[in-house]
Amino acid sequence: MHEALTIGQLSTRSGVAPSALRYYERLGLIRAQRTGGNQRRYARTELRRVAFIRISQQVGVSLEEIREALDSLPSARTPTPDDWAALSKTWRDRLDEKIRLLGKLRDDLDGCIGCGCLSLQRCTLYNPGDALAAEGPGARLLLPREGSGAA
Repeated sequence: MHEALTIGQLSTRSGVAPSALRYYERLGLIRAQRTGGNQRRYARTELRRVAFIRISQQVGVSLEEIREALDSLPSARTPTPDDWAALSKTWRDRLDEKIRLLGKLRDDLDGCIGCGCLSLQRCTLYNPGDALAAEGPGARLLLPREGSGAA
C-alpha cells in the first residue's frame, strides 16, 4: 500500500490550496486520518475525489450536490469505474443542457458582437421598453422559457 499524503502533498498533486482541502474535509467531501501529532494524512484515493470535486464545480454543480454524490460511493473501497459512471449519469442531462445553452450563447453573441452592425432592429437580444420584465428576472431571450423546455 502507498504511503498516505500530507495536506501539502495532496495540495501539490491536486492543484487545490490547503485551505480548500480543509474546507472540503469540513464539508465531508474528503476524509483524512490523523497522526499522533494531529496532522492530516490522506489516502491516495482522495486525489480522485478532489479531481471529481474540481471538475464538478467547474460545470456548475454545487458542493452540496457533490457531497451527496460522493456519499453514494463506497467508503470502504476505492470507487470503481462503474461507481464513477453511475455518478456521471445523474448529471448527464444537466450537462447536456448547459452545453446547449453555452452553444446558443456563443452563437448569439458571435452574431451580435461579431457583426459590427450594432443594429437594434435586427438584434436578437434587443428588448425594447424592457417588455420581457413581465416574464421574470434573468436573460429571458437566452434561458429556456418556463413550461417550454426549450429556449
